[in-house]
Amino acid sequence: MNIFFNKKNFYIFILFYSLSAILFALYVEHILLYEACKLCLYQRIPYLFAIFVSFVGYNYSNNNKILILIIIIFSISFFISGYHYGIENNIFDEFSGCSNNSLDITNKVELLKSLNNNIPSCKDVNFKLFGISLAGINFLLSLLIVIYSLRTLFYEKK
Repeated sequence: MNIFFNKKNFYIFILFYSLSAILFALYVEHILLYEACKLCLYQRIPYLFAIFVSFVGYNYSNNNKILILIIIIFSISFFISGYHYGIENNIFDEFSGCSNNSLDITNKVELLKSLNNNIPSCKDVNFKLFGISLAGINFLLSLLIVIYSLRTLFYEKK
């Protein structure tokens, strides 16, 4: 009994996983009303590419270049989410785009505009699932997909 997917089924899995991840992130943001920080938004981009690439991969499952693209996409997701998880756990410093530390504004209009555009900090964990932030879950799942994709690339013939 083979517990591993063949390439076509693997691409279907990636398609549905990526769609589910995007829909869940949108649900948390728009239905549960948790604001997403910039890195949370950046983490969605690889999933959008994965949706397209997995659709193409399903139709051309014998082409290993598409599987290599999946590996690259989820490696990028792994690094973005790992960086975000590191910021949440004070391993890395927060980059300037994540915080609203621009209070040296002298113009009143600019100050009011800055206060109205309140960006959530990347180090604040607003939503957890099973005690782990979504960045942590994304970090682990992206790593597992990269490992499984490498296994599929090297051991699947069809």
